[in-house]
Amino acid sequence: MSSDVHSGDGKANRGSKRAKKAARIREIMESEGDAVGENTRGFNQGRYDSVAKLEAYEELKSEARAIKEDAIERLPELLDELEETVEENGGTVYFADDAEDANRYIREVVAGKDAERLVKSKSMTSEEIEVNEALEADGVEVVETDLGEWVLQVADEAPSHIVAPAIHKSRAEIAALFNEVFDPEDELETAEELTKFARDRLGELIEGADVGMTGANFITADSGTIALVTSEGNARKSAVVPDTHIAVSGVEKVIPRVEDLSPFVELIGRSGTGQDITSYISLLTPPGASPVPNFEDGDSALAGDHEGIGAGANPDREFHLVLIDNGRLAMRQDAELKETLYCIRCSACSNSCANFQSVGGHVFGGETYSGGIATGWEAGIEGLDVAGGFNDLCTSCSRCVNACPVKIDIPWINTVVRDRINRQADGNADWLVEGLVPDEEPGGMDVQKRLFGNFETFAGLGCALAPVSNWMADLSVSRRLMERVFGVDRRRELPSFQRTTLKKWYDERGPKVSAPRRQVVLYPDLYTNTMQVDRGKAAVRALEAMGIQVVIPDVRSTGRAPLSQGMIATAREHAEDVYSGLALHLDSDRDVVVIEPSDLAMFKSEYEKLLPERSFRRLAEHSYDVMEYLLELAEEDGGPGFEALCSPDDGRSGEVAYHPNCQQKTIRKAEFTVALLEELGYDVVTSDVECCGMAGSFGYKTEYYELSMDVGESLKGQFTAPETRERTVVDSGTSCHKQLESLLPRESRHAVELVAPESR
Repeated sequence: MSSDVHSGDGKANRGSKRAKKAARIREIMESEGDAVGENTRGFNQGRYDSVAKLEAYEELKSEARAIKEDAIERLPELLDELEETVEENGGTVYFADDAEDANRYIREVVAGKDAERLVKSKSMTSEEIEVNEALEADGVEVVETDLGEWVLQVADEAPSHIVAPAIHKSRAEIAALFNEVFDPEDELETAEELTKFARDRLGELIEGADVGMTGANFITADSGTIALVTSEGNARKSAVVPDTHIAVSGVEKVIPRVEDLSPFVELIGRSGTGQDITSYISLLTPPGASPVPNFEDGDSALAGDHEGIGAGANPDREFHLVLIDNGRLAMRQDAELKETLYCIRCSACSNSCANFQSVGGHVFGGETYSGGIATGWEAGIEGLDVAGGFNDLCTSCSRCVNACPVKIDIPWINTVVRDRINRQADGNADWLVEGLVPDEEPGGMDVQKRLFGNFETFAGLGCALAPVSNWMADLSVSRRLMERVFGVDRRRELPSFQRTTLKKWYDERGPKVSAPRRQVVLYPDLYTNTMQVDRGKAAVRALEAMGIQVVIPDVRSTGRAPLSQGMIATAREHAEDVYSGLALHLDSDRDVVVIEPSDLAMFKSEYEKLLPERSFRRLAEHSYDVMEYLLELAEEDGGPGFEALCSPDDGRSGEVAYHPNCQQKTIRKAEFTVALLEELGYDVVTSDVECCGMAGSFGYKTEYYELSMDVGESLKGQFTAPETRERTVVDSGTSCHKQLESLLPRESRHAVELVAPESR
């Protein structure tokens, strides 16, 4: 066990780190949060609107995924093919082991051309290797020609977003920056003025450049074609105006054929910025006779006109393709990080992430990459220490899962990295070299994670000692101690444990259906069983009203809590125990009904990683959301129908403001709650936020409490607006319920409590 676990210095250090992290988050929320939030939410809504127009959206995602899987699997042979193709075209390919190797080669090429200025298009890979700094050290002027990148170059700031690097800056801030640095004759103010100024200035710089540099969204092995997907026209100009073109790319960008670009062209713009198709899709097969812009005819660097593109080309053009490993080939051999290489850098994971919407990449990011997928990139390229600096900002809410156009399980990558960070903290680092992972959890992992990861134990003690345990936990001295030692923020109200658990209540009460239609298992999730017992009782009453006999087994929690802390071995133990406890019921053809959506998501999703495939499939296929199950029962022939459940006619408020749980939306179960409520006559308004901000233990942690509440402000605004402030607030998940309690002056109830008969 690490030496600081029991020491006063260790507690102080942990507290100091948490305080610094909280202060940094607060600083960014105040200075950049509004701009980041407005822009990312706009991109995210654009994605929803754009993909809705695609009839075969899921099929396109599957096709794109299959192409990337195949490309990474066959990467060595594709790289050989690409090298041969480019050299046949007259270009040069250089395979760089790492950033230093890549920069050395690029500097040699630039020096060989006696270049004074290099213009470059937007490229995350060039950011990764810090090529600007390397060239500037040689006295070369490097000019970013992407408007956002140029703004940041002028401001001497790092990008905050993979696609929109200056997303954290408002128009007014950019205007103030340009006016201060360039001192134009007429002060710049409007977006049109800023764009024209940048277009004219960058046009001159591109025209006089000696070398051009681009990245590559995709490279096709069969033809050596580079695909550049941009919102501005400067990428193609950077490639074709100078006589020398250097393309910098990670090896993972290679795909087999030009035809394989099709699904990516459909998906990348929609996923990133909500555009049906990106403004510029350039397919270059250098160093052939690419068209050269004719600046005298009015061709512009940023505008979308193509009238100035001439047909001439310099037959002596020089092309260098620098393909960079920098940890990628090792990631390819890593069963858990391999999926990261499927990433097409669209930023959908960032835009759909509630935490990112509040702080952007300057908090939720590493040396180069930002957002949910950044954990995989930074762990593979920079190492666990860098990834660990922001990894906990991924709460595994799963909202990025359906957003990703290549179906990367981003929350799982974050969980795996968190698990490895835990093990590294224990000093058990042999597996980092040998690929060996011990079965047991590390002993020196952060005490905060250990507390929340083992919450099942604390909940059991809390119930056994209730109500004394609740009283003691709320004492000011207890709250101060919990904040100092475990980082549990004293501003967050703690849950109350119930002396009589749901399981105990049902065992004492017994079944109430004399001639049941069937038996079902009501899974006693940790929160329903020990804290939110009333929603469990309501579920029992509702199922019994439909003629169902309920069985509540004695089983463990699903393992959601340890999994969220990166304790994969403990979560696997839970999963195996839960399946063992439910297997006999499955053998008896009993369906499993689940109240807590995050636990249903474990059965439907995460258990695929924790159980044998057959066990996972069996449990997943026979597990249901409680509202989904009630809706199906009501629609069955021969049953009591909707009349058995409560409606506004029973004296209930008919107007409902409903907030579904994150995981519930991801596994597409939220619509069943809305459908059932509307069938019963309720008028339902549903929140449109990605997450309430609580995210399980996240909202309890001192370093993240203020971020959690900031995320919740959008939900609060929706449910306190004039059109919703009088509606009954309904939730689906424990975390959502707790956050709504903090955000709103009125009570929130689980949806099943609204439809269940009052007493039975």
